[in-house]
Amino acid sequence: MIFFTSNTGTQKIYVLYGLGGAGKTQIALKFIKELSFNFSDIFFIDTSTIATIDIGLKNIAIIKGCGDSAEEGLLWLTSQVQGWLLLFNNADDPTINMQDFFPECDHGNIIITSRNPGLCVYAGSDSVVSDMGEKDAVLLLLKSAAQRITATAEQIAAEIVKALCYLPLAIVQAGAFISNSRNLGNYLELYAKNQAKLLSEKPAQFQDHYKWTVYTTWQMSFDQLTPRAAMLLQHCSFLHYNGISEAIFSYASKYSGGPSEGGLWETMEFLSSFCGPTGKWDSLQFTMVMNDIQAYSLISFDESTKLFSIHPLVHAWGRATISNPERCMLTVSNILGMTLAERSKWDSLLPSLVLCPHVELAVQASANLAPIFRYHYGMFFEEAGKYKQGAGMLETVLKEENQILGDNHPDTLLTMGNLASIYSDLGEYEKASDLEIAVLEKQKQILGDNHPSTLLAMGNLASTYSDLGQYEKASDLQMAVLEKQKQILGDNHPHTLLAMGNLASAYSALGESEKASDLEIVVLEKQKQILGDNHPDTLLTIGNLARTYSDLGEYEKASDLEIAVLEKRKQILGDNHPSTLITMGESCKHILSPW
Repeated sequence: MIFFTSNTGTQKIYVLYGLGGAGKTQIALKFIKELSFNFSDIFFIDTSTIATIDIGLKNIAIIKGCGDSAEEGLLWLTSQVQGWLLLFNNADDPTINMQDFFPECDHGNIIITSRNPGLCVYAGSDSVVSDMGEKDAVLLLLKSAAQRITATAEQIAAEIVKALCYLPLAIVQAGAFISNSRNLGNYLELYAKNQAKLLSEKPAQFQDHYKWTVYTTWQMSFDQLTPRAAMLLQHCSFLHYNGISEAIFSYASKYSGGPSEGGLWETMEFLSSFCGPTGKWDSLQFTMVMNDIQAYSLISFDESTKLFSIHPLVHAWGRATISNPERCMLTVSNILGMTLAERSKWDSLLPSLVLCPHVELAVQASANLAPIFRYHYGMFFEEAGKYKQGAGMLETVLKEENQILGDNHPDTLLTMGNLASIYSDLGEYEKASDLEIAVLEKQKQILGDNHPSTLLAMGNLASTYSDLGQYEKASDLQMAVLEKQKQILGDNHPHTLLAMGNLASAYSALGESEKASDLEIVVLEKQKQILGDNHPDTLLTIGNLARTYSDLGEYEKASDLEIAVLEKRKQILGDNHPSTLITMGESCKHILSPW
């Protein structure tokens, strides 16, 4: 109420916006009911169409005896300085210019309820109406269900409202169903098996005057979308509902493979809808289409993260109501595969922390992942710290490549080497060394001793020797690799720096901590210059240097480095990535046992 009573002499406009079914109208009506004495007159206008707005304004003129037209209704509002309140309800059509229907004066109060956040441009203040708090949601359900409030009922209701994602209309609809069945306890089981049906059908007895169900509310919004906007929303429903990034689609649009690969014609046709005449991704087109969807609050955008999200129930509705879900899921899994093929490892525009939930959902839901993308899925899981999933994917790829391409094909050897790396991540060092020895022998035969791929294979084997406790073998091999990398690639190549770091680790394992720290300091400075402070390879070197400092008894230095690494790994990789958890363990060691 403070908003409407402060700073008199100006017209007050307040916008309540949010998803259909979030309870915008109910909040506005409750406010008016409780504070009606603060306003001289209160008028309700159905803002669904221009025609209903005209009728509402015309009724004002008739009620006040000053005419029978919308213009005369506006004129009365303009001429009356008293504190009238105008409620523009359901202003959901983004094509209607609301400015045309505001009285042109410096007095009066206006509340607008809308699904369109764009109307905030008119507001002196606004609020997004989203999901309810658990306590209020439980009370609403029990009231709608005509249930007595007991500890047991509240416990059951808490589980139900959680499943309904605390959406008011869904809660009221569930309450109406329960009030008829008189069985609060079995609703959750029924809902799990019949979600779409229960959210689509309105019971005969309903405790409010809202005439639409949850699903029909959203369907009406969906029907207003342009074809491209409708198509994009449907496909987004097959991604994870959080963390939807434009980069997922823009990377996929750059895919260099042909459309005949894996049957990608439909996927490329979908992506072409957001590309310009030259075939390049058009961010403006994508943004404009997303704006169409946001105008009905069917998708929302977080300015701080630059990511889109869909309400979980809208997400489920999108999947449940599409006519060809398998086809849509295949398109999305292809898009993700194309993105992984084009995206660089440790990409900062689309980090694994954002992308991983989408990839996991696609792998779980799609039995027909395109074979050409399985390798990329496997490598991505390794990056995201999902080592078992990555190993399973690459094992399947390796069997196929052995059969189709043969043991000596470069693609087969690449998969073998990467699978060995994942085995090392899993602690399966014997399996890793067996693969790496086989790869190294074949690389020497095919490419020669000094080829970069051969040297990389040597370095990987040396690291596994170190993991197996064979430190002398590891250091000898790492030293040989480093000398050749310097000659062939130069001192500053990432592979050279990797070899230097691996040699430092071997020195540490042999107890030669001074040698290790000297190398690690050099590697760290160069990686910061070349890769940046936040690159995972840089963070790995900082972590290694921290351990070396600890070995040297320089515990404060070690602790400072580990804390810095931990914070950055949490931001980049997430709290549950194995690298983050390892760093957390190391940091605790330095804190708990510095003497």
